[in-house]
Amino acid sequence: SFAVQTPELVTERLIGVRMVMVAAASHPLARHAGAVPTAELARHTQLVLTDRSDLSKDRQFGIFSPHIWRLADLGAKHEFLLAGLGWGGMPLPRVERDLAEGTLVRIEPEDQPPEGMVVPIAATYRADSPPGPAGRWLIDRLRSTTAMCPSHLS
Repeated sequence: SFAVQTPELVTERLIGVRMVMVAAASHPLARHAGAVPTAELARHTQLVLTDRSDLSKDRQFGIFSPHIWRLADLGAKHEFLLAGLGWGGMPLPRVERDLAEGTLVRIEPEDQPPEGMVVPIAATYRADSPPGPAGRWLIDRLRSTTAMCPSHLS
């Protein structure tokens, strides 16, 4: 988690997004049946979304391969995955259509649950400067979206 815990900040959990590991149907990992050993994942380029802030500086999350391409845009990562340029984690709602159409295939790293991981999404703000009416509306709206889309979120 990227959460920074300090008394000056208040964090409100909003939603959880299910992340799954995927590769193009043409990628060698797509032909692997069952859980994929970490040693096999390490042989292939992993596409990783980079954090543009300093919050995760010198920290790595979910890295299985020494062969990494870092991308700063989720859309670009999605296109790279579809092109077969590597494998990596994506939000399930973003790739559900690709999985249904067979252009992307789920892969299951041996050290992760087969259903994927849930990444929490939170609103964080300064304790001495809570959200105003518009900010509170947005936080409440995002939280209510979770109740409407339980199949994708936790």
